[in-house]
Amino acid sequence: MASSKSHDEIWDEWGELVNMAPQELEDWLETDESKSVGDSEESESTGHESGRLIVKIKRTNKADLSEDQWNHMATVVGYIKRHISRGGPDDDVETSAWRYSLMNWGHDPLKEA
Repeated sequence: MASSKSHDEIWDEWGELVNMAPQELEDWLETDESKSVGDSEESESTGHESGRLIVKIKRTNKADLSEDQWNHMATVVGYIKRHISRGGPDDDVETSAWRYSLMNWGHDPLKEA
């Protein structure tokens, strides 16, 4: 589904919210913690699959992004915003499913803005 936002709006929000580097995200996706969270129709969760797409997008020049990639970027931005707005746990954020899920989507809430 296409976003109502412009590519520039998506790009700016993506840059603010997706705060994990490609290699950092790839390494995270290999962990048991990453694989322990999220909904799953088959064997891989939606967030885990999204993380792999995010790595590809982050390694693509802005001018070379496909419309599908722009749409996924808008989806990622929306997911991160919704997940953050619900708030995380009051204690033990570092090892929480809330943080792990956000990290699968390329956002580590413990990183400084």
